[in-house]
Amino acid sequence: MFVEREAQALSLQLPKRAARSRGAARRVTGLAAIGAGVLLLGGCSSETKGEWERLAMPDPASEQGEHVLNLWQGAWIAALITGVIVWGLIFYAIWRFRRRSEDEIPVQTRYNLPLEIFYTIAPIIMVIVFFAKTVDVQNAILDDDLPVDNTIEVVGQQWSWTFNYGIGEQDASANDDAADDRFPYSSYVHESGTASYIPTLVLPVGETTRFNLHSPDVIHDLSVPAFLLKMDVIPGRVNHYEITPSRIGTFAGKCFELCGVYHSRMLFNVEVVSPEDYDAYLQQLQDSGATSQAPLLGGSYASTQAGLDSGNESEEGAQ
Repeated sequence: MFVEREAQALSLQLPKRAARSRGAARRVTGLAAIGAGVLLLGGCSSETKGEWERLAMPDPASEQGEHVLNLWQGAWIAALITGVIVWGLIFYAIWRFRRRSEDEIPVQTRYNLPLEIFYTIAPIIMVIVFFAKTVDVQNAILDDDLPVDNTIEVVGQQWSWTFNYGIGEQDASANDDAADDRFPYSSYVHESGTASYIPTLVLPVGETTRFNLHSPDVIHDLSVPAFLLKMDVIPGRVNHYEITPSRIGTFAGKCFELCGVYHSRMLFNVEVVSPEDYDAYLQQLQDSGATSQAPLLGGSYASTQAGLDSGNESEEGAQ
């Protein structure tokens, strides 16, 4: 009698196997078929194929962007390998240690010291490797030792952009201390945007251009998604980075930092052209009268910068 009661109590503690539902299996099969169909349809175009190869990253249009793309792809490959191993172990444990009968109790393992040491150390090693690779890429794309062919003074101001291009010979030593009052060129031409006009940034292909970033009001962020690089434009601090466009084309740029009510209007276009067309564009700005002896750095003196041909009032305003 005692044995029968103990057996009944034990059977109550063991959960029963759920009956397999043919309807659920059909639903899972149907969903899998739909998913496979969507994947097949989504892989029809060459553009989509390129997105799969780049793992949804834009096609880089700059030499610096290639470093970012390689880091992105490497991180995804490492993550997928880790995921496959983890998923494989999970499904192996589910299948290998499954309950084979209703009255079977699996072995209760309280701990496994070697395994616990492994899954503690392995993630730490992975983080260290990711960190080291990220630092390498950061050093490559922010390398100040690159020879700079052109320097553009970029101004982000509520709520548009001004691009100051240097004319004549460049004094690269003026970039050693971006916070001083020295500029690499003795004269400039500029392109400025307004609330109703989207400015265009023109760059020569195959040449390294340095951006000195200025803001007279709030924090902005200069970004061209096709270049895979962006940087904050901070008041009171002149950030900078170099970019080397790798192909001719038209791209879109925007501010990536919420900077006020009309943040969405801080757009600009990017034209990557041949060096000859770049020189012709600067000459066109000169001929139109968009010239100054110093770059326009925004603020209340955006139109009264010293060097503009607008009379004594300009000099007084600049002072």
